[in-house]
Amino acid sequence: MSPVSPVSIVTCDLILIGFGRVGRRFATLLRERRGVLLRQHGIGARVVGIATRRHGCIYSAKGLNAPALAAAVARGNMITSASAVGAADAGAALAFLRTAAAGSRAAARDGRLVVVETTTLDIVRGEPAIGHVRTALSLGAHVVTANKGPAAFAYHALARAARRAGRRFLFEGAVMDGVPIFNLVRETLPAVEVEGFRGVVNSTTNYMLTEMERGRTFDEALGEMQARGVAEADPSFDVDGWDAAAKTAALANVLLDARMTPHDVEREGLTRDTGRRAVEARTAGRRLKLIARADRDGRRVRARVALEELAADDALARLEGQQNALILRTDLLEEIAVVQRSGSLTQTAYALLSDLVTVARGATTMTGATGRASRRSRPSARVRRSP
Repeated sequence: MSPVSPVSIVTCDLILIGFGRVGRRFATLLRERRGVLLRQHGIGARVVGIATRRHGCIYSAKGLNAPALAAAVARGNMITSASAVGAADAGAALAFLRTAAAGSRAAARDGRLVVVETTTLDIVRGEPAIGHVRTALSLGAHVVTANKGPAAFAYHALARAARRAGRRFLFEGAVMDGVPIFNLVRETLPAVEVEGFRGVVNSTTNYMLTEMERGRTFDEALGEMQARGVAEADPSFDVDGWDAAAKTAALANVLLDARMTPHDVEREGLTRDTGRRAVEARTAGRRLKLIARADRDGRRVRARVALEELAADDALARLEGQQNALILRTDLLEEIAVVQRSGSLTQTAYALLSDLVTVARGATTMTGATGRASRRSRPSARVRRSP
């Protein structure tokens, strides 16, 4: 394939809000895929700002060595600069974001400024991620995020803000890592209505159910997930069903035009008695799975996360270990199943990279690669209207 002409290359300036494991893997993935992005997509990217919760913040209009900073943070070191602003709380992070966006005013004007938001989900209100997204859009930046909070708590408000600003709000990494779900519907299913969905969307609980079927205890199965770094030291977010509920709310809001939060999702988690239920189901030729589902009920959308016994030939019953899957029920194509055989930091980081490519392609249209951006960017996602 011949190189892309320099005039067609769009270089995006990136501000990373949150620099945990996913954010750091994204920084290294950018470098690893730099040549591919340039040759095949005409996209350049440079990180100009990084805000962390415990390791300080740094900004340089000329660009930062993000992989080196990722390695420093992984070692527990601070990142500093003459223009550093601490980000110990949400207010400080927003102050840094405003300062960094002001330093990248030209990129914001041309539609080339992208905020990459990877802070930790707050299951109570979805903050501070929602505030980060709203502020970034108001400053002329596109936003890509792997945080479930914005889509699970405030999707419609943020989508409207993105349309008004002529910017993109994308979140492919919020559900099933880098496996395309939102992109699949938005980009490849024109004139198709999603009427409902069901799936296994939490890796920790599916692994635990698989292992408990085989005779391991609740604590043994959970301990293995913690040892692998999949489950947190406090695993209640996964085990109690909150992670699945947040993903269900995000999916319902985007695909079914629901107006809900994770607190509106009927929720059941795993307990120490679940192992007995899993063994009994397997003995009877069935499988016990934690199923996330949402369906239209007239003009309402009902959603729940609950343990269900499935027939052995059900596609979801066949999922083992950390595998996930989502089955979309549509009006024209009936059921569409997407299966994730494994998950990793790289896959979540790839979702951010994929969304960045979507943004940059739009920036090419907006600017002609060199001109001033217009406000005619495509909407952040197609909204499914209820009948």
